[in-house]
Amino acid sequence: MPEAAESAPEAPESGAQPGVFNDPYRVYNFKLLIQGVAEAHFTACSNIAIRIHSIPYREGGLQQVVHQIPGRVEYADVELRYGLTSSSELWRWFMCAVEGKVERKHVSIAMLNSEGTQEMMRWDLVNAWPREWRGAHLDAMGKDVAVETLVLCFETLNRG
Repeated sequence: MPEAAESAPEAPESGAQPGVFNDPYRVYNFKLLIQGVAEAHFTACSNIAIRIHSIPYREGGLQQVVHQIPGRVEYADVELRYGLTSSSELWRWFMCAVEGKVERKHVSIAMLNSEGTQEMMRWDLVNAWPREWRGAHLDAMGKDVAVETLVLCFETLNRG
């Protein structure tokens, strides 16, 4: 008689526990590091995204079925908003690209815990460079903080 089939290997632990609720991270606690240095106080960071394009193809003989296979990978440009200060480091970085001397830098977006004291997660934008800048909206009747926008493109994204 054949021996009993071996049981499937155990799945790695996910950290989830019955009856234990893990609070999600808050969107307001993050910092941005360029080459390991916090250069500005960013008020918003949006559009961290990866998209895998699909390539449709039809199998011979089954014309009604369209299969999808993975194609090229596309990384979305990340938009950063920050309060305008006397620091001109981000402006100089952008102007280098305008002049045709693109400086690729390592940019990290760090998600912090609710107290803002400990890094909980990080996204690393590899070989990032600024591709777009938008100046602050000025309004003589307004009382808001002047906020500029910098859009970064990059080659790959790591999450840690």
